[in-house]
Amino acid sequence: MKIDNHMKLEFAGIPENVSFARLVVVTFASQLDFTLDDLEEIKVAISEAVSNAIIHGYQNQPGGLVWIESSIRENCLEVVIKDEGVGISNIEQAMQPAFTTCQDRMGLGFSFMQSFMDEIEVQSVVNGGTRIRLCKSIKNLDHDANMEH
Repeated sequence: MKIDNHMKLEFAGIPENVSFARLVVVTFASQLDFTLDDLEEIKVAISEAVSNAIIHGYQNQPGGLVWIESSIRENCLEVVIKDEGVGISNIEQAMQPAFTTCQDRMGLGFSFMQSFMDEIEVQSVVNGGTRIRLCKSIKNLDHDANMEH
């Protein structure tokens, strides 16, 4: 499959960079014909993934890096968020709604990512980091246009 566009981003794993990451990815995604609602959903998913890397992966300790790679393939946006933090020992448990390792968190990050994106894939190694792959497709524009006639 041909990649139409690609970008890589590396930044410090600190809370101040969550909005920066969200803005960069949604600006990149805006090359596709996503609706405003789709772009808002992408923003939330990216915010949650990057926040997880900072809060859980690096346990809010400065010094870690977060990497984002994003590709546009045909009518699909793929975003990969990686960290080298503590990792997730039980991915299935971590993806359950309301599960959290921090008392002051709601544990809905993965739930938001799952509901707002078309695909989510999580890989993690304890003390080796986490990789989250998110994909969002544009709704079939031809199908939508035919529905209006």
